[in-house]
Amino acid sequence: MPHLFRILATVAALAFVLPGASSAQPPPTPTRHTVTSDGHPLAVWEKRPDAPRAVVLLLHGRTWSGLPDFDLQVPGEDLSLMDGLGALGYATYALDQRGYGATPRDETGWLTPDQAVADLARVLAWVRAREGGRPVHLLGWSYGSMVSQLLAQRHPELVDRMVLFGYPYRPGSAPTAEDVPTGPPPRRPTTAEAAASDFITPGSISDAAVAAYVAQALAADPVRADWTGLHQWGALDPATVTVPTLVLHGEHDPLAPEESQATLFRGLGTRDKAWVVIPGGDHAAFLESPRPYFLAVVDAFLSKGRGAAHP
Repeated sequence: MPHLFRILATVAALAFVLPGASSAQPPPTPTRHTVTSDGHPLAVWEKRPDAPRAVVLLLHGRTWSGLPDFDLQVPGEDLSLMDGLGALGYATYALDQRGYGATPRDETGWLTPDQAVADLARVLAWVRAREGGRPVHLLGWSYGSMVSQLLAQRHPELVDRMVLFGYPYRPGSAPTAEDVPTGPPPRRPTTAEAAASDFITPGSISDAAVAAYVAQALAADPVRADWTGLHQWGALDPATVTVPTLVLHGEHDPLAPEESQATLFRGLGTRDKAWVVIPGGDHAAFLESPRPYFLAVVDAFLSKGRGAAHP
């Protein structure tokens, strides 16, 4: 708890500097696009280097949206996954799913796995059309890894290679009956404690970086998004995945237990697959001290298939 109190104190201090912070060389800001899926606007954020060699679409998890997760900016620290992939020659896009970040909820107020997959398919098709033949890869984190797997099962033509990080699904754990909401979504406020909860390994990230993440997450997502239709996760079937797939998980990640990763990896239908444990990492390894290892592994896997179509 004392560690958390230090983080919360730093959040309060950052409230005075983050919104209007200035420096000689401010970090590049992402470009916002709006992609329409079934008439609903989806916010898509883009960063790109000069002459990118390939493209990665990043899909966030259950709690926070694209920019806090994938473009975290902390003075004096290099933590943005979008910037890290950009330095390796990848154009990056980050999707805010319905009810997250800059994407509004639809009229139901809920998000379902099937709707998330349909939206992701629409965005991937838009990215492929925009990128003029460059390989387009998909990286899903946590809940986003489950959405990504369903996308690859249903629309393998939209993805060249796929990375599933922090995969939380336990086979057979989806509800067997349809869960239909009986009232309006709860729209629970988010908290600083929840925003800091993914950082598990002591010393793997600075208090200032955690505080910056908390501040940016709460600003982007002050209210939790609400999911229903969780029985739809029962359609997850790794045997039907033909897209080349990298399974990644942090050594100390309690949300992605090793037995679940093993079941996923063994069951994948593609022959082009790899499973890597991030030493010293946890559920947010790409924001912590294992970040260089994470980037190197992802780059090696995505570069392996450059110019080659999957079976």
